[in-house]
Amino acid sequence: MEPQELRIVLAEDDDGHATLIRRNMERVSPGANVTRFRDGYSVLQYLRAELSKGGAQPPTLLLLDIRMAGIDGTEVLREMKNDPLLRAVPVYMLTTTDNPAEVNRCFELGCNAYLTKPVSYEAFVASLERLCAFLEISKLPVKPSGLKHASA
Repeated sequence: MEPQELRIVLAEDDDGHATLIRRNMERVSPGANVTRFRDGYSVLQYLRAELSKGGAQPPTLLLLDIRMAGIDGTEVLREMKNDPLLRAVPVYMLTTTDNPAEVNRCFELGCNAYLTKPVSYEAFVASLERLCAFLEISKLPVKPSGLKHASA
């Protein structure tokens, strides 16, 4: 089985975390394409523009931080899961928040996975390596033919 190209959309406002995630995902999965946004509004605009194009392939997943200025990660998640165009995009919360109430809330809103950022550099890198390995063998959704955005 040939590995699929990893197209990751990253919503992360911390420059250090974003650099760490991008570098390690690209190191573990050469050819991985990581597109980063610093806020929820920008990521929603990007995803809607990309997926409203005819035949556009959805990203492999969205790695979504919770704490961001403006539209936070939980609101991005809520909007995505209520939008027929975006709801099939897998959303993995990647955040420092490990509060059980927050974890439950994200799953109730429809996230596919909840990953807590480890504190140590080595543990964080190991987590990203395991995530890339998992994604390379996973079957992921493709855009169904005929799906149109409500405003299209």
